[in-house]
Amino acid sequence: MSSPFEINEQSLRLGLTIGSCRAPEDGRDSGVLFQRLESALYNAKRLGRNHSLRFRPALDKQDNPQLALVSDLRAALVSGDQLELYFQTQHHPGTGELTGMEALLRWQHPRDGMISPGEFIPLAERHGLMAELGSWVIEKACAQQAHWANNDMPTLTMWVNISALQLFHGDLETQLATCLSRYRLTPAHIGLELTESVLLDERAGDMGPRLKALRNQGFAIAIDDFGTGYSSLGYLKRLPVDKIKLDRAFIRELPGDKADAAIVKAVLSMAKGLGLDVIAEGVETKEQCDFLVNAGCHIVQGFYFARPMPAQELERRLLPKAQASQAHTGDMAKAGP
Repeated sequence: MSSPFEINEQSLRLGLTIGSCRAPEDGRDSGVLFQRLESALYNAKRLGRNHSLRFRPALDKQDNPQLALVSDLRAALVSGDQLELYFQTQHHPGTGELTGMEALLRWQHPRDGMISPGEFIPLAERHGLMAELGSWVIEKACAQQAHWANNDMPTLTMWVNISALQLFHGDLETQLATCLSRYRLTPAHIGLELTESVLLDERAGDMGPRLKALRNQGFAIAIDDFGTGYSSLGYLKRLPVDKIKLDRAFIRELPGDKADAAIVKAVLSMAKGLGLDVIAEGVETKEQCDFLVNAGCHIVQGFYFARPMPAQELERRLLPKAQASQAHTGDMAKAGP
């Protein structure tokens, strides 16, 4: 496999790293065998790649806590009862009016408690689990929207994060269509958030036609973590984007930091010229809200209005308001001519 070969007059070489195990010597259960395969492959890569390494007990998961966590995450995907969606609402900074919400993945580990997404998401990306995790999120988000639609909850766009692997594998569109049909939803119920790094990743190919097709179906599209290292303003011009989410790094020191204040105002001005909405993330204080209102920002997300919360808590907050609004509308109808 390492022999060079030619494509278009270019000499290329393949690198190959192999991890292996054998049944029944290394185990009989498929879950155990897969975990031991990963252990062997992980250690082969640590040796500098281009190695073949057979599993041995010294490589077992006790010596690699990260591999143990990957194995637990795979089991959590199978069982489905450890993973949960939390929801963080989005608001108008001046009035507090609800404008939407973001679905956020949480993992309640049976032994270690709540595992931070910052810990398990990178592991899922490295070990090929992100596509499966992303599919789980879309399925649960649509199911939750359908449940709320049948229980008089306010109709808000629920934004879900789309991983690079969901785009690379090419089945995102099919899954969205299947879920919307199954739960009798419309594309307006689900918004798609993509990071700048995904849009600029060559492995995804030209994203323009695919995003245009999704937008033509009615899906709103937002760019997450805007301004954090991969910014290329050209894609805002050529791609069908509805919103950009201004990263919390630019909000944290407002209104005191002059540089952040200038950047936020410039982004808001640019977005207005391009016909884009801006969601400011990480808003935690009244002073930040007041600055954003004066700067012309119409949507914020952060602890100042709401922390991420489970579905049941969000229902307790929103259902009384929705019922009160409906009762008020009914009273007005009765008092009419």
